Amino acid sequence: MGAGKTTAARAVGGVDSDDLVEAAARKPISDIFRDDGEAAFRALEERAIVLALGGGAVTTPGVREALANTLTVWLDVDVDTCWERVRGSDRPLAQDEAAFRRLYDERRTLYAEVADVVARDVDDVVLAAAGVVVERGSLARLGDLVPGEGPVALVSDAHVAGIHGMDAQLALGRRLAETHELPAGEEAKTLATVDRLWQELRLDRRGTIVALGGGTTTDAAGYAASAYMRGIDWVPVPTSLVGQVDAAVGGKTAIDLPQGKNLVGAFHWPARTVIDPALLETLPEGQRREGLSEVVKTGLLAGQPLWELPDDELVRRCAAFKAGVCLRDPHDHGERKMLNLGHTFAHALETAAGYAGLTHGRAVALGLLAALRLSGRDTGEVEEILRPAPVRVDRDRAWEALLRDKKGALRLVLLGDDGPEWDVEVPAEDVRRELGRLIAS
Repeated sequence: MGAGKTTAARAVGGVDSDDLVEAAARKPISDIFRDDGEAAFRALEERAIVLALGGGAVTTPGVREALANTLTVWLDVDVDTCWERVRGSDRPLAQDEAAFRRLYDERRTLYAEVADVVARDVDDVVLAAAGVVVERGSLARLGDLVPGEGPVALVSDAHVAGIHGMDAQLALGRRLAETHELPAGEEAKTLATVDRLWQELRLDRRGTIVALGGGTTTDAAGYAASAYMRGIDWVPVPTSLVGQVDAAVGGKTAIDLPQGKNLVGAFHWPARTVIDPALLETLPEGQRREGLSEVVKTGLLAGQPLWELPDDELVRRCAAFKAGVCLRDPHDHGERKMLNLGHTFAHALETAAGYAGLTHGRAVALGLLAALRLSGRDTGEVEEILRPAPVRVDRDRAWEALLRDKKGALRLVLLGDDGPEWDVEVPAEDVRRELGRLIAS
């Protein structure tokens, strides 16, 4: 008790067992203990289907047996912090500090016994719930981290394969059945490229596609997995900053059409996402700046300067933020729309450029400028960190592409006084004006 489980549970869209027990008993937990005793409370708790379990739930054998078949995360917080959070409360088992500390010591062995993942904070819980591993050196453990026992197809582009491909193949070991190469960049996200991959694949329905590379590789390979054999498992292993903080998290997969970016795709949540921040050490500075656009976007949404963190923590925090949003809204019906901050403008510019000569990161940086201006916000941080410059594209083509945006051209994501707002209706003349400011004369 006092570890922060309820907060963590709500961060991934779940509920705490205490809420369910109180609803079933129609009275507060303190009254259940007083009127019926702890045994009655544990019996109610055992029957609850929950995300977050009370601190003493694992003392019940039935609960421990049930946990053997489900993902169990131990939110491990030191006893002093826990006691400070609960002292003076009406929690029945937190009325005496010495007894509380004895409970803490007694239960830790049970926690270790049932836990699949040990988390130190809410972000770790969110990542575990989303099946995301952020761990330096995790590429070398890829064989253990790819779920299942079926064959694996490794998909990458020639450049990434030349740097990390052999390490991935060695890590996959006997499970590696085939390898496939995609073009680099947006050329990977074409129907012709995905069609070729489908025809080359020899996996059966037990197979898993492992996508090793940047955002375009994971987008294309993930979409291929979503449709092949009516859907097989896939595991993205992002090697770029934009992939690690954004593209590989959340289960969106897509390819482009000449008429617009990401117009054909599917929601197909990965069986696991393996993020190794050490892979960023081989990243050229230009590609790192590409990824910083998504980092700045995430920081603006979270209201925190995440771009100031060292790489490992930057990646973990950004991935956790997106994973939490996607867990709560997996199919983009509500708050997940906030992740498109600046992207309506960015995708229009990329389409107008024919997906050549304008990178995604640069387009997002420009899109953030437009979104901040329409929000009445200062653009200084975006200009200082990302240094976006207007791009030369056809204005009419960019406007036509924006009007075809799948999220709704004139319903944008903006930053309000209380945080992100989505589906904000903006007059067409204002949208077109801000789009024009992003295009060089």
